Amino acid sequence: MYRYVSKLVIYKNLDQDSLLIRMSEIIKEFDSSLVNHSLTVFEKEKITSEIYTLMNQLLQLATDYGFNTNLWHNYLAYLLVTTENPFSMTCEKTGAKDGTVNLFAKGDFKIFKSLFDYDFAPLEQELGINCFTVISSYQAIEKSGNRYNKSVSEKVQLLSRQIEQSQNEDEVFTHVTDFYRDYGVGMFGLNKAFRIKRDQGTLNLVPITNTQEVILSDLVGYEIQKQKLVDNTRAFIEGRKSNNVLLFGDSGTGKSTSVKAILNEYYSEGLRMIEIYKHQFEDLSAVIAMVKNRNYKFVIYMDDLSFEEFEIEYKYLKAVIEGGLETKPDNVLIYATSNRRHLIRETWNDRSDMEANEELHRSDTMQEKLSLVARFGITINFSAPNKKEFQTIVQELARRQESIHLTAEELSLEANKWELSHGGMSGRTAQQFINYLAGKPVTE
Repeated sequence: MYRYVSKLVIYKNLDQDSLLIRMSEIIKEFDSSLVNHSLTVFEKEKITSEIYTLMNQLLQLATDYGFNTNLWHNYLAYLLVTTENPFSMTCEKTGAKDGTVNLFAKGDFKIFKSLFDYDFAPLEQELGINCFTVISSYQAIEKSGNRYNKSVSEKVQLLSRQIEQSQNEDEVFTHVTDFYRDYGVGMFGLNKAFRIKRDQGTLNLVPITNTQEVILSDLVGYEIQKQKLVDNTRAFIEGRKSNNVLLFGDSGTGKSTSVKAILNEYYSEGLRMIEIYKHQFEDLSAVIAMVKNRNYKFVIYMDDLSFEEFEIEYKYLKAVIEGGLETKPDNVLIYATSNRRHLIRETWNDRSDMEANEELHRSDTMQEKLSLVARFGITINFSAPNKKEFQTIVQELARRQESIHLTAEELSLEANKWELSHGGMSGRTAQQFINYLAGKPVTE
């Protein structure tokens, strides 16, 4: 195995701590020891322990991604689709193109095909183990879809089966480059959403693997608001002119749900989302620099956005949206939700143009605050429903729940009682009420 891995060219930049590199080192040690002499008991135990450590990590990866059947093949396919290099990132944008680099790529894919077909039987026989046999016909325990990204799992396992069935490196080349073209490469190719994190001063994008599987039709009502969001996002995806969007209004009306649904609706067309909080706004420029040259459309999502008088993070946001020397790239938009129309808390003092012992010309200060909202090209108002609209939402949500058998009159009466003691009329209150009814024991 080591002689295969050492000959990689394009995929030479594999993490030295990866399972493949460490497995090849173990097998190199095994082969060298076996050539020189019969393995001692100590050497067998040492190599076996190292292999079991890697098996543990492989099983953890399989759990995280829902892999099944042949975990070794799944892992190799996962390695191919997550390794970013000039070749894979070019294929992400344009698919396979003619060029000398393809010769090197096919050479690497021939090696990966050999790794797929690698015979672990001599190793198992010498060490008296069977872990490779077990993982080659693995039957995973069925897990909830919330435990892993089902879409990622299915894509990786499909590529794994395609490579298994390939007759040569030319077929592997076709399958892998088609995957890059259709889904992308690296974490952006496999995941819908990300959050940012600083680790010892280094800024990283961390995948969010259990995003809410909600679609726009799940949100009852607000058809005009949803259509505005769809139209803008569709224009963005298709490369036409589009705007940053502020969704504002009453709590529990579906602002955040709409943004999450938009991600699910357009993920397959290359939309990705990065969630960022206001204390991270100073990293906004760095985040945009990380994604501006990728072949995806990125929505930077800011949930429940608002600022108090003493908070100045909004200045970072203003500079990024519009006003800095570096223009915002065409593949980045900002979608924000807020309960405040103007985002930044105003006081009555802001309305007074002059006040003793305070800042002169307060109207200038107020204009600076209001100018942030003006930089969102589209603002969409989600207001609380009136009683009739609230009842319509309740009735529709109840219709989708087969376990609820109340009449329309009974449902309306109970919904009215519920909203009086649970935060008033909103889509969220209606959903909580329906959840309550659906969760009651059948005997009641």
